[in-house]
Amino acid sequence: MERPGPSEVTGSDASGPDPQLAVTMGFTGFGKKARTFDLEAMFEQTRRTAVERSRKTLEAREKEEEMNREKELRRQNEDIEPTSSGSNVVRDCTQSSSSDTSSSESEESSDSSSDELIGPPLPPKMVEEPVNRMEEAMGRLPPPLHEEEEDDDDDDGDSEEEENPVQKIPDSHEITLKHGTKTVSALGLDPSGARLVTGGYDYDVKFWDFAGMDASFKAFRSLQPCECHQIKSLQYSNTGDMILVVSGSSQAKVIDRDGFEVMECIKGDQYIVDMANTKGHTAMLHTGSWHPKIKGEFMTCSNDATVRTWEVENPKKQRSVFKPRTMQGKKVVPTTCTYSRDGNLIAAACQNGSIQIWDRNLTVHPKFHYKQAHDPGTDTSCVAFSYDGNVLASRGGDDTLKLWDIRQFNKPLFSASGLPTMFPMTDCCFSPDDKLVVTGTSVQRGCGSGKLVFFERRTFQKVYEIDITDASVVRCLWHPKLNQIMVGTGNGLAKVYYDPNKSQRGAKLCVVKTQRKAKQAETLTQDYIITPHALPMFREPRQRSTRKQLEKDRLDPLKSHKPEPPVAGPGRGGRVGTHGGTLSSYIVKNIALDKTDDSNPREAILRHAKAAEDNPYWVSPAYSKTQPKTMFAQVESDDEEAKNEPEWKKPPVHPILFPCHLLIGDG
Repeated sequence: MERPGPSEVTGSDASGPDPQLAVTMGFTGFGKKARTFDLEAMFEQTRRTAVERSRKTLEAREKEEEMNREKELRRQNEDIEPTSSGSNVVRDCTQSSSSDTSSSESEESSDSSSDELIGPPLPPKMVEEPVNRMEEAMGRLPPPLHEEEEDDDDDDGDSEEEENPVQKIPDSHEITLKHGTKTVSALGLDPSGARLVTGGYDYDVKFWDFAGMDASFKAFRSLQPCECHQIKSLQYSNTGDMILVVSGSSQAKVIDRDGFEVMECIKGDQYIVDMANTKGHTAMLHTGSWHPKIKGEFMTCSNDATVRTWEVENPKKQRSVFKPRTMQGKKVVPTTCTYSRDGNLIAAACQNGSIQIWDRNLTVHPKFHYKQAHDPGTDTSCVAFSYDGNVLASRGGDDTLKLWDIRQFNKPLFSASGLPTMFPMTDCCFSPDDKLVVTGTSVQRGCGSGKLVFFERRTFQKVYEIDITDASVVRCLWHPKLNQIMVGTGNGLAKVYYDPNKSQRGAKLCVVKTQRKAKQAETLTQDYIITPHALPMFREPRQRSTRKQLEKDRLDPLKSHKPEPPVAGPGRGGRVGTHGGTLSSYIVKNIALDKTDDSNPREAILRHAKAAEDNPYWVSPAYSKTQPKTMFAQVESDDEEAKNEPEWKKPPVHPILFPCHLLIGDG
């Protein structure tokens, strides 16, 4: 194939696209002229569009402001009594405002015609001037009537809500969870509100899953993580994947959502004087708390007069140590501790009645210290921060509940008395909207019922109370996401209060489920020893039918083999006797103690004479030269003579020492 010359190519381009060339190149648009764009024209068109939109927006804003201003002036003229001076001022103001607006409009139109604006308009200064002049002449204008009415309605609604915070308490329905027979001393609810964990004086920790429970309200797991120590505090981490368990021991534990241990704090050396030099607590714990922001950090307080912070990744040593002190510098035991909502402050209440607050990063001196918050010698059971972080609530062992403003930590804001408590972990908490403070009361057995008491935070008036049960109310928890209240009592019950309209999920999920029917227990013909942790090769599958198992056993050569009879007497048939299995015992039984009669050795030797004569192999070749012909000794006469001799003259002759060649010749 010949290549076309340049003249041919130019001729084809001039006439039009060659179809053969298009097929060869692989696309049909070959030879078309590319489209050109005028970028300057496009930019100019875009700029004009933007200028037009800016002008329209500016005009609309000016018209709207003018209409609002006229309405305000009209209402002002209707409300205020017309006076000559006032009317003149208003008239002058309206004239000046109209003239100003007209002049501003003319100036803006001229400016817009001369200089085209792009972008948002600048705030008009001329529009604000007449309002300021009118305010100088007549004072500030009152708000419009409809706005006043709306504000009044809003105020009335707010006041109603503020006056009736009780309406937000979700107590119309309740469910009861049976933990045990002893006091429920710890409650914990994960951040999502799906699982509840309870702990008590019976050392048990039980897990409740609202989505998995039915109307029987049974826990799906129960365990004793701290063996024989009472559970004092349970709290989920901010991510909900770990639970802090504080018991009466000196070592706190962290378990996961399923109850498996994640870490255990180390125990300190109790013989060291300075508790800051030990790696852990040396005495009984009181309570603990997770950091609200940092994952894996928590805090515990103990009878060794320290508050320690820990990290889950480093269980062998605490992160920092806070040592509460009295005003004289002596040790004092902290009874409860907590983090602030932002995690920057650590608050602890002590046995001498003081409340001390540290900066989380400064362990030497407390940032706030109030020495007589509660009566000395009474254990303050709880301190809790409000959701805004400015107010601290303390539940004292002196039967009081107090509120403190940490910005002015010199005296309590409010104090309520007559709230009996008999447990060192009686709770107090804030409502999710921060308008109520909740705590429980204790009673003697058979002397009334424990109550859950609600106080309004703004006035600290008791606005509501709920009779829980005929026992003390120890723990209370108001979950902000579920809007449900959890209560732990002194008779082993955990109650959940909710409202179908105000609450979300939680107890509402398990109430609607019907109780499952109990399955009939299958009767087993024989008992099985189940080893759940054995290897699969050692597991025997359970047989549902005895007949099938017997048929299988008949086919098994080992199981169907006749059992060996017991061994009686010496071992026979390759089996060892019952008296022993060693080689020495076998030799003793079968050789040394053999009862065969070999008392006459001559007869025993002559028994083999015929075989020795026919096949002389052992003895006869030795005597072939000295005694070719066998000669037997004549001992019969000698024997007769020997019989007549006395016994003492007879020589001691042993039959084994008899020479063999004297007895037999070739044998």
